[in-house]
Amino acid sequence: MKSLKFDYVIAGAGTAGCVLANRLSADPDMRVLLLEAGGRDSWIWIHIPVGYLYCIGNPRTDWCYRTEPDPGLNGRSILYARGKVLGGCSSINAMLYLRGQARDYEEWASLTGDTSWNWACVLPVFRKSEDYFSGADEAHGAGGEWRVEPQRLRWEILENYREAMAQAGIPPSGDFNRGDNDGSGFFLVNQKRGVRWNTSKAFLRPVMHRANLTVMTDAHVTRLRIAGGRCGGIEFKRAGEETFAEARLETILATGSIGSPQILQLSGVCPAPLLKEHGIGVVHELPGVGENLQDHLQLRTISKVRNVVTLNQRANSLVGKMMMGLEYALFRTGPLTMAPSQLGGFTRSSPEHATPNIEYHVQPLSLDKFGDPLHEFPAFTASVCNLRPGSRGYVRISSPDPYAAPAINCRYLSTPEDRKVAADSVRLTRRISAQPALAGYAPEEFLPGPGFETDEQLAHAAGNIGTTIFHPVGTCKMGRADDPAAVVDSRLRVRGLGGLRVIDASIMPTITSGNTNSPALMIAERGAEMLREDRRRAP
Repeated sequence: MKSLKFDYVIAGAGTAGCVLANRLSADPDMRVLLLEAGGRDSWIWIHIPVGYLYCIGNPRTDWCYRTEPDPGLNGRSILYARGKVLGGCSSINAMLYLRGQARDYEEWASLTGDTSWNWACVLPVFRKSEDYFSGADEAHGAGGEWRVEPQRLRWEILENYREAMAQAGIPPSGDFNRGDNDGSGFFLVNQKRGVRWNTSKAFLRPVMHRANLTVMTDAHVTRLRIAGGRCGGIEFKRAGEETFAEARLETILATGSIGSPQILQLSGVCPAPLLKEHGIGVVHELPGVGENLQDHLQLRTISKVRNVVTLNQRANSLVGKMMMGLEYALFRTGPLTMAPSQLGGFTRSSPEHATPNIEYHVQPLSLDKFGDPLHEFPAFTASVCNLRPGSRGYVRISSPDPYAAPAINCRYLSTPEDRKVAADSVRLTRRISAQPALAGYAPEEFLPGPGFETDEQLAHAAGNIGTTIFHPVGTCKMGRADDPAAVVDSRLRVRGLGGLRVIDASIMPTITSGNTNSPALMIAERGAEMLREDRRRAP
């Protein structure tokens, strides 16, 4: 087996990995290796924003996982997309810039016993990376790597839907990212003048010239090498050649909420019964590895409309397609710059919630499921998700083969409260559609459709129309020393092992109240600083 030696070895060149490679290699004395199982992010459809339609579900850019059949989804299995390319999920995701609510980070501080995770402490970290379109203020940063801009198109139906939200009691909001995201507004996106701005462009490409940074694509991690209670590095396979990359200082898992627990489990670090099931020896038992999976389940309600143009008509017309392509080529505006959702809203499914507990993603289009063609009739989709689900799932290896996909089970709608929130959310969506601002379009409910009225009927309907919004977190949760389910401590060190950290969205003890990509970036910023601080303190 070939051997290499570095100071830091990072598995995963996704959102977190690109940030870590940038920050750790800023010290010219440190040799850094970044491993990515996917390829480079050079394909044109990664960069044209609407290209997510061609990237998700495509093995060129996506791991194309599928969940286990889920009783909460009435027995359905669904696509569970994860980025398989430099930039990871930031290369195929919705591009929406959201931080969550201040209360999310106060909860993290409480669950970990570490006040450095509270809102006042993480806000400067968000600001450090940010390049906000209108400049810096007390909530936003300017001049950072992570570009944030408004979307470059407007739709009449969405303008009126926002007015209908206000009529239903959801007021307009000017900014979802100041700690309180209550209200409705148009999402800001990680784009630069109509082109996707992924973490590879933002953080990795500008530093690829550094002599102390090595980036390897198509490098599949097979296991961690652990001996004497310490992780010494990573074994990986590339072009058929097996290689061991020794980490003189630390090994870092940044392969996300699916990949990081999978690698730990393959390396003998997880619940002992799972290892026994697959004939893998116990190296270090940690019961929480792969457990605590949380995700935002979106309920895709669809309404047919009249007297207005939606993307359905434009995309199903040859002339419409040609005009969209021409507008993008000439001006970098129009539907080809679209994120999957344009209009957002945060509110309460019922009055007892102290802060917004549901999020709307509203789109001027409709389709049966992701990857299907748009409907022939004009329509809009108002997806609504429970921001703080009580349901908990798992990620578990299905085989000792490192190339085999793990078992993923989200256990959606498995708690009475989640089912109640789903029912209340559909009722609220119906109330918004009935407001005067939409009356001229005569909205007609297509999904979930008539006949679902009681809580139980609506919860069943939610199982029919629910799907992931691709926000898995929590499978290597951070927590206190007395938390038996905690995998890492508040400095992201794997409990009971030296030289190993997990730095990605899997460490979130609870999911954030919004889209999770930029919080993962913030975690990487904090993790990089922790690594540098601990190195400076070391003898």
